[in-house]
Amino acid sequence: MAHPPAAVPLGALEQGCPIRVEHDRQRRQFTVRLNGCHDRAVLLYEYVGKRIVDLQHTEVPDAYRGRSIAKHLAKAALDFVVEEDLKAHLTCWYIQKYVKENPLPQYLERLQP
Repeated sequence: MAHPPAAVPLGALEQGCPIRVEHDRQRRQFTVRLNGCHDRAVLLYEYVGKRIVDLQHTEVPDAYRGRSIAKHLAKAALDFVVEEDLKAHLTCWYIQKYVKENPLPQYLERLQP
């Protein structure tokens, strides 16, 4: 019998371990493994110019929403933009919201209209 989404164990998250964001440059994505390695949250991006990335989409499985996982993905992606001295276009509504709630100068100065 399948468990409803809310019954999914949190694995490392449940035990108070920090959320670890992994960056796969080849696949152009940031991920957080959930419940071992079966489930994952992801933030996808694409290069749309030589020094411009489009932060396109953030997805967290329903059972893990409301636990700040997307926030960690957004921060990691924006920190990558800053560290690599890139510009960012924000297609993803969640990242737009994150920047509005965290209007750090190092993020704001790298945004593309």
